[in-house]
Parts: sequence; structure tokens; C-alpha cells
Amino acid sequence: MVNERDTQYLLLTPGPLSTTRAVREAMMQEYSTWDVDYNSLVQSIRSRLVRLAVRDDTNLDAHTAVLTPGSGTFAVESVIGSVIPRAGKLLVLNNGAYGARITTISRMLGIDTVELGQAEIESTDLGQVEQMLAGDPAITHVAMVHCETTTGMLNPAEAVGEIVRRHGRAFILDAMSSFGGIPMSMESTGAHYLISSANKCIQGVPGFGFVVADRATLEATGGWARSHSLDLFDQWREMETKGGKWRFTSPTHVVSAFAAALDELEAEGGVTTRHARYVANQGTMVDGMRALGFRTLIGDEVQSPIITSFYYPDTAEFEFQKFYDALKARGYVIYPGKVSHAQCFRIGSIGDVHPEDMTELSGHISEVIETMGVSLAFVS
Repeated sequence: MVNERDTQYLLLTPGPLSTTRAVREAMMQEYSTWDVDYNSLVQSIRSRLVRLAVRDDTNLDAHTAVLTPGSGTFAVESVIGSVIPRAGKLLVLNNGAYGARITTISRMLGIDTVELGQAEIESTDLGQVEQMLAGDPAITHVAMVHCETTTGMLNPAEAVGEIVRRHGRAFILDAMSSFGGIPMSMESTGAHYLISSANKCIQGVPGFGFVVADRATLEATGGWARSHSLDLFDQWREMETKGGKWRFTSPTHVVSAFAAALDELEAEGGVTTRHARYVANQGTMVDGMRALGFRTLIGDEVQSPIITSFYYPDTAEFEFQKFYDALKARGYVIYPGKVSHAQCFRIGSIGDVHPEDMTELSGHISEVIETMGVSLAFVS
């Protein structure tokens, strides 16, 4: 609970997020990037990521993992810029800011790109996906965001993956804010490339992303990269052939923290148990917010347990910055909105966060809005 923490704030964000003391203390260990112990740690992480992502043990060797420096977006750009051939074409399924970011990346890299664009509160239209793939044989790859943290939307990755595989195309899944916190696998999603980041549901700290890939599909991409530093194949080959070595200076402290975070995920009971905690966090938080009069942006049927968007109260007394600052002063950091058509704010439910924290949060929010003189009788 927040009053027992040794950190200044409880980060109710989609990453960076609140981590445990053990994860933070792991960064006290310093390594040389050439050190055999460090590179062995990298190899162990790669193996553990594949085991997290692959359901069938007999299928492990058909998959591989590669770590990429930078934020999650760097990892996404590494995949988009490296695995689509010059004559390839990308279909982006976009219903939020992060789907739109994939489109921006692809077009800036000169890739032939088409987009299925939908409203931010609409789930991916499977019928349109089917139609676009059937009607355009030039499309070689499909990319989508699993948990679109613009709204908190959980998109139907498994259903999309089935369609993409049936049409013989490659599937790129941005699972940035879902992998490690929502049960999934390479088999269930049909993904050829699954992308995530150290500072999301595995509960490490920012500094690198990672890609779990179908080995044969990745091996075929040598020489396709449109960037030297973000060449996914070369980064993978370096790690694969040199015992876990990165091509360039790696975030050694962050890697150590991530290894500790993987230990904690295992000790908690794995992804299924962590998912149950996240669901309990989100449910407790939403129940408390609704009891105060707040309304959620999207329906419960498509809501993820990762982050939730709430409409602003429809009253002149509510100012988000004052609301944010008052909660921050009490030790809670929430997130501004990112929706284009509505005034919203967001509250995350991942990280070292527990239902008791959410109960305490509701009490503080109640006090803050009362102090602000905000009436929640009408919320739009």
C-alpha cells in the first residue's frame, strides 16, 4: 500500500510504473558490456522471454528473442523498418495514438502503407480486416496494437492473428502494454513478431524493448533493415552468435533490473496470477470512481485491466492540472488523457500496485474533488 512505500509516489501510469525495492536494488550491480556474466544474463533473459511467449514446449526452438535499446517505440520502429522487404506493403490497424504512430513510422521509412482507421472508442473491425486482406494481395504484413493505452482498449489480437495467418501474411503485434500482464502466446495470437518493453507488465524499468519472433521468419530478413542502429536482424545475429552481446553499448543496469523483475513475475505465480491482480486493481478502482460519479470512456466489454480513461466532470470547477497536482501531493501520479475527441484523464492499474492501493486512491479522490468544489452530478 502507498503508505508503506519507500518511494515518493505511486505511479498509476502505463509505464514507467511503480517497481519493487528488489528491482531497483538490482541496478546497484555494475557490469561491463563485454563481461561473460553479463552476457550470460542477457542470454537467460532471452530464453525466459521465449518461454513466457510460447505455450507449447515443443515449439520453443521455433522462436527466438532479441533485446533492442531505447523505449518501446524504438523496438516497434526496429521491427517495422527491418522485417518488411522493399517490395512489401503494410496494413496498420489503427484505433488510437499508438496505432497511428506505427503508420507514421512506416510511412516515414518509405514503406507502402495502408491503414484501417477507426474511432478511438471502436474495437478493430474484423470484417474490414478480412475484406482488406482478401482485396489487396500486395499486403505482406499486418500490424496492430494489442492494448491501445490511448483509451485502455483491448483489441482482438487472437481473432486478427487468425485472419492474418489464414491469408498467408505476417503479423506484427505491438503487445507493449499487455505482454506479461495478460495471458497470451505466440500460438494464440498468431504473431510472427511480438513487441514489448522492459518497463511495462513485467515491471522492470525503462531502457530497452524486446521482440519475440518466429525464428524462420526473422532469419529471412537479413539485409532488409532501413536503419543501421535499429537493424533487428543484425542485433539478433550479434546476440545469437556472440553469447548475448549487444551490437552497441547496452543499458546494463536496466537489464539487471529486468532479470529481477522476471524473478518476481515467476514468484508471483506467473502471468495468470499477475493478470488476476491487475483485474482486481482495475475493478476496485473503477468501482470506486463510479461510486463518486465518474464515467469511463469505453465499455467494459473492451476495457483492458491496464489503464482506464475517465471523462472529465462537466463542470467549470474541474481543472485537470489542479486535480493532478492535488493527487500528486498525496502520493499518487495519474495520467493525462490522449483521446482526440473527448476531455479525459487516465488511471493505470499495473506495476507494484494492489487493490488496497486503489481503495485508498478512491478516498483521496473523493477528498480532492470535494476540496475543489466539483459536483459530479452530471458527467459527460
